[in-house]
Amino acid sequence: MLHLADITYRIGDRLLLDGADAFIPTGHRVGLVGRNGTGKTTLLRLILGLVECEGGAVHKPASARVAAVAQEAPAGAANLVDTVLAAHTELAGLQAEAPDATDPARIAEIHNRLNEIDAHTAPARAATILAGLGFDEAAQQRPVGEFSGGWRMRVALAATLFVEPEILLLDEPTNHLDLEAAIWLESYLAAYPHTMLLVSHDRDLLNRVPNQILHLDSGKLTMYTGNYDRFENTRRERRRFAAKELAKQLDQRRHMQAFVDRFRYKASKARQAQSRLKALERLPPLEPIVDDSPVLLDFPAPEAMPPPLITLDQVTVGYDGEPVLRHLDQRIDMDDRIALLGANGNGKSTLAKLLAGRLPPLSGDLRRSSKLRVGYFAQHQAEELDLTRTPFDHMARLMDQAPVTKIRAQLGRFGFGEHHANTKVGNLSGGEKARLLLAIVCHTAPHILILDEPTNHLDIDTREALVQALAVYQGAVILISHDPHLISLIADRLWLVADGTCQSYDGDLDDYRRLQRQEANRRAGKGQAAKGQGETAERLSKRQRRQAAAAARFDGDTLRRDVKRAEAELTKLTAAKAKVEAALAHPGTYNGPPDKHNELNRLLARITRQITTAEAKWLEAQEKLEAEQQPAD
Repeated sequence: MLHLADITYRIGDRLLLDGADAFIPTGHRVGLVGRNGTGKTTLLRLILGLVECEGGAVHKPASARVAAVAQEAPAGAANLVDTVLAAHTELAGLQAEAPDATDPARIAEIHNRLNEIDAHTAPARAATILAGLGFDEAAQQRPVGEFSGGWRMRVALAATLFVEPEILLLDEPTNHLDLEAAIWLESYLAAYPHTMLLVSHDRDLLNRVPNQILHLDSGKLTMYTGNYDRFENTRRERRRFAAKELAKQLDQRRHMQAFVDRFRYKASKARQAQSRLKALERLPPLEPIVDDSPVLLDFPAPEAMPPPLITLDQVTVGYDGEPVLRHLDQRIDMDDRIALLGANGNGKSTLAKLLAGRLPPLSGDLRRSSKLRVGYFAQHQAEELDLTRTPFDHMARLMDQAPVTKIRAQLGRFGFGEHHANTKVGNLSGGEKARLLLAIVCHTAPHILILDEPTNHLDIDTREALVQALAVYQGAVILISHDPHLISLIADRLWLVADGTCQSYDGDLDDYRRLQRQEANRRAGKGQAAKGQGETAERLSKRQRRQAAAAARFDGDTLRRDVKRAEAELTKLTAAKAKVEAALAHPGTYNGPPDKHNELNRLLARITRQITTAEAKWLEAQEKLEAEQQPAD
């Protein structure tokens, strides 16, 4: 168990925790939520013992291992598997001691303990975790120092998960992950057998992993049963009930005060008036309901532009003459909402830079409208901000000839009032810097927004504000994100960047989740087989046959879904075509402005092209399904 008992903690003159109290039973998975800056990370540091409470105490079993992901990325010449194994200090110590031990009792004690912690399966378990986080068998044998900082932080996460502490503390564990690794981590954490305290702004993760939500607000901790959606609903109901109670109490006070004011100096009623006056004084003090100030984001609307905005025809793109992506045949229109899927390193950011005009094609034909404006957001741009200047300074430099009121209006669209607009960037939080970057990339009212991991450092409220702003934005959106909640609400098309190219992905995000879990299981199986731990060749062969049979069933199901999806798409497009044709056939269409029937003709041509493409996909899926159902020769 973990008991946070009446904890008080302040930084300077700012009171972060004010008598905060919570009890977490053994084995419970708890999501710790609250707006940025409320003290969630500080609370984890208090539990770890890295800082001392000003008041109160953290109680936990003396024998319980408490672990969090190291803030420093691992480095050195050891390979990834050995780095992860070394994180389990007890295991490493026992294995180092075993060869030289001479006392029979100690030898027995060592081997009993090694057996208890499953030492013989340790390399396979380490390989499984690394595979789930995106490291294939070859990568696991490379020195950790060869990887970039983001990938080494994945190794740090793998090491913490491998140790499997009795109390696991995770602070934004998906920040360095792509969607594929985040999907695997979600499944892993949902089955974690010990106590977990998880800080995250990922709504899907908070809905699928915790069974309780601990809310930190105004220095206090409140525990809610259930996942994040249930927490929101429960909190909303509590606030509604509290507002009704406050209104009732105010009405009671007004009624009593009116009686006192009317009769306190009248002899026949003086006693009753005095009695009510004393009752009024005994009423509990009123606690007003304080609503969190809403986060507002507002993307400026671009002027309309005829399609297509960008077309790619057999484009190849890469760096220093070396291709990363080939055979790119894509088209982007004003109403497109596209999410790029694919593991980190497959070329999603390269494609984003190509579309943003930051990277020229190596070959092929890339055409873009001459007046096209593109807003490109990437996390690394935060490093280009001048920490000594204010948000107003940054925006004024970009909007050189604009009046002050217009500059402040642009900052106000992204939640920067006068105070924050005049605060030095170095003193802004990570979320505030992200909002400043959004304000900067949107100051020209772009026709296309290209967002590469826009939700890093944004709290849940700001992420919801981003969803709402993108939902009403009138331009095209190209999105790279590990946040499935954002993707599912914004994207209506998925492009898969893999195997050196980019293709439309016909399934939805749930289909992609299932595919990624299957792929993670396949990688994990390969990693365990390579280690050869605890399995005979015969058992492995049986497992492979079962996996092959399951894969065949999965392929058949996938093909049937593809056929049904293609049929549904054809039905939808055919109905849309009939609707447009009916409008064109109506005489009233030609009584209005000519732009109306011109637009209908363009729409009809577009739908006709889409029907041709959908028919080809349906025919291909049907042929594959029929071939799959044919008996083998």
